[in-house]
Amino acid sequence: MENMEIVQERYGLSMERIREIREEEAVASSFADYFRKTSEFLLMVNQVYEELKSGRELTMEECEERNRRLYEDILPENYEHSYGNPAWAVRQLGEEYGQMLSFLYGELRGEIVCAFEDRLEDMVIMQETFIEVYNLFTMAAADGAALPGEGKEDGAETAYLPLPDQVKKVLYWYASDYCEKMEEYRVREALDPSLTFAKDRIMNSDLSDLRYLYRFGEYISDGERKTAAYLNSLPEETVRLMADTYTEGFRKGFEVMRRDLSAKKTVMIRYELGFERMIRMAVENFRNMGLEPVFCRAAVHSVNKLDGRKAGYFSAGPNRQYEYDHRYDSALYLDKAFKDRKTAVTRKAYEKYKNLAVAYAGPAVVETFGQAGFEPVNKKENLSLSEKQERLLREAAGERAGIIQKYIPGDETSFTLIAFPVPAIGSRYEEIFREIIRINTLDYEEYKKMQQSIIDILDQASFVRIRGGEGNDTDLKVSLHPLQDRERETNFENCVADVNIPVGEVFTSPVLAGTEGLLHVKNVYIGDFQFRDLRLRFRDGMVEEYSCGNFPDPEEGKRLVRQVILKNHDTLPMGEFAVGTNTTAYRAAEEFGITEKLPILIAEKMGPHFAVGDTCYSWAEDSPVYNPNGKEMVARDNERSILRKTEPAQAYFNCHTDITIPYKELGDITAVSADGTERPVIQNGRFAVEGAEKLNEPIDFVGKN
Repeated sequence: MENMEIVQERYGLSMERIREIREEEAVASSFADYFRKTSEFLLMVNQVYEELKSGRELTMEECEERNRRLYEDILPENYEHSYGNPAWAVRQLGEEYGQMLSFLYGELRGEIVCAFEDRLEDMVIMQETFIEVYNLFTMAAADGAALPGEGKEDGAETAYLPLPDQVKKVLYWYASDYCEKMEEYRVREALDPSLTFAKDRIMNSDLSDLRYLYRFGEYISDGERKTAAYLNSLPEETVRLMADTYTEGFRKGFEVMRRDLSAKKTVMIRYELGFERMIRMAVENFRNMGLEPVFCRAAVHSVNKLDGRKAGYFSAGPNRQYEYDHRYDSALYLDKAFKDRKTAVTRKAYEKYKNLAVAYAGPAVVETFGQAGFEPVNKKENLSLSEKQERLLREAAGERAGIIQKYIPGDETSFTLIAFPVPAIGSRYEEIFREIIRINTLDYEEYKKMQQSIIDILDQASFVRIRGGEGNDTDLKVSLHPLQDRERETNFENCVADVNIPVGEVFTSPVLAGTEGLLHVKNVYIGDFQFRDLRLRFRDGMVEEYSCGNFPDPEEGKRLVRQVILKNHDTLPMGEFAVGTNTTAYRAAEEFGITEKLPILIAEKMGPHFAVGDTCYSWAEDSPVYNPNGKEMVARDNERSILRKTEPAQAYFNCHTDITIPYKELGDITAVSADGTERPVIQNGRFAVEGAEKLNEPIDFVGKN
C-alpha cells in the first residue's frame, strides 16, 4: 500500500481541484451540468467522510437525512433525470459521451462505501480519474475557443469536445491499471477474518438502536428498518432457533459429504441487512465450531461485479433499474488484454492469500424474498456486451473458477442456504415469517423416509417423463444413468435439511443423450426477475430454443432469457432434475398468496425443478456422496462435466439456474423402466408412491380451499 501520507496529500489535492470544478465554467456548456453535479456529489461524500472520521454521533433523523442525500439521485422518483441513468445521460450528452460518463458516475458512487470503510486510496483513484476526464474537456474547450470563428453557430460546439476515444482511453486504463488493487482486495475480503468492518458493527452495536444500520454505508430503506425491528421483537428462543437451523445446516453439510470441518478456520456469511440479531447468534455458533466468520460486502466496482448479481452482504438497494442498467458496464473496457490481465491478477491474489484460502470452509447464505416484482426496462442507451465480449466473459468466468478450484478445492468445502421474507411481502408479514420458520425446521427423519420411498421407484427407471397439467405445456423426457449395483448405488440424492434449507427434494444429474422436450412455466421468479410464459426446449439435454412473454417484442424476451437464465451462453445443458416434496411450503404459499414471490430455494421444493448449467457436483464429481441409507449417489457427472478429464475448458459453464414447475401446474411424473414398465411418482399433481401419501395432505387442503 502506498505511504498513507502521500495518499492523504493526493486526497487533499484532488478535493481542492473538485471544489474548483464545481465553480468553473471551463467546459462546453452542454457538459457543464454533469461536471458540476458530479463534483457536488464527491464533495458531499467528502463531507460524510470527515463526519465519520470525527466520530460524531448522529441522531436517527440525521442518519436518515444523510443516507437519503447520498442515494437520492438514483432513487426511482429522481432517476429519470439522473446521470446514473444511461438514458438521461445520453439524452443530455450524446450517445458516446453519455454512456461513458454515466459509467464514470456509477463508478464514483462507489466512493460512498469507501468513505465508510476509510478506504482513502480507493477514493483518491476514483477522484483522480474524474479530474483526468474533466481535464480532457477543459483542454478541448480551450483549444476550440482559441480558434477564431469556431463555436459561433448552433451545433458548432462539438469542436470544443475531446475525441470520444480519448475519454474511453482514460476509463479503460482506470479499469486496467487499478484492476490489480481492486481484484486483490476483492479476493482478500472474501477470505480474511481480520477485515472486521461489518463484523464490528454486527457484534458491537446496540441492535435495539436502529441507527446501527446506517453505519454500513448501504442505502437503508423502510424494509431494512422494519426487518430489524421485527427481529428485535421476537423472543430469544425464536431467533436462536433461526440461527441454529442456519449454522447446523452448514455443519451437517460437512458431515453428510464426509468432509473434514476441523481442518477449516473461516466461513463467509452472506446476508441482507436487517437480520443482524440472527447473524450475531450465528457468529457465536460458528465460533463454537472453530470457524471465524468473514463478511465481504457485495461488489461496488464494475471490475468486481457479476452481471448485476450480488454476493456478500448488502441492502436491498435504492433502485433495481439502476443496477440493471449498469450490469454490463464492463463492455466499456472488456477486451482480451483486460481479460488476461484480470485473470493473472486473480491468480496472483490467490497465491498471495493461499493460506487463508486453505482455511476457508465455504459460504453460509441467508436469502430474502417478498420484494415487489421487478420487470426491467431494456434501454438501448445501456452499455451492452458484443458477442466477442460475451465469449471473453465466459472464458474469464471459467478461468476464475479454475483458479478458485486450485486454491479452494470444491471437494473440501461446503455451504448452506436459508431464506426468510421481508416486510414488502405484505400485511401478513409476521404470520408468513413465523410459517417460514416452521417450514425451515420440518422433521428431518420423516422427510428422509418419504423421500427414500420416491427414490426407490425412480431408481428402477431408465428415464422419467414429466407432463404439465391444464394450461402447462411441459412434456419432457429425462434420461437417467444406468445403475450397475442397485444394492449399493442410487441415481437420486436424498436431500434433507443440511446445506439446502428447507427439506424437500430428491435430485439427480441427468444423462444428456435422450433428454428432450419442452419445459414450460406460466410464472416463475428467477433471481430478481419474474418470467411469464417461460419456455425452454431441450434436445439431447441441451437448450435448443427459448422464449418468455415478458415483452411485446419476442426478441426482447429472448434476450432476457439469454442474459438471466443462460448467462449469455448460446446454450446450456440440463444439469439437474429434481422432484420437490415440500408440500407444506406449497400449502403455505397458496394460503398466503405468495407462490410467485418465493425464492428458488423454497420454490424448487414445491414441484419438479430443472437446472440449466453445471450439475450440483461441479468441481467435486470425484468425491463420493452417500444417502442416509448408505447407497452411493453415482449420478454426479454428465457428458459435459466428464470432459474435465480430457478437455477441461469444455466441461463447465460456471452457472446453475433452477426452474420449478409448481404443483398446481403439474400433471404427471412417471418413472419408465427399460422394459417399458411405467411407475407413477405423481399423478394429476398428487404423489402416487406408497410411503409418501402424507405429502398429499397439504395438496388436498389447497384443492379444497
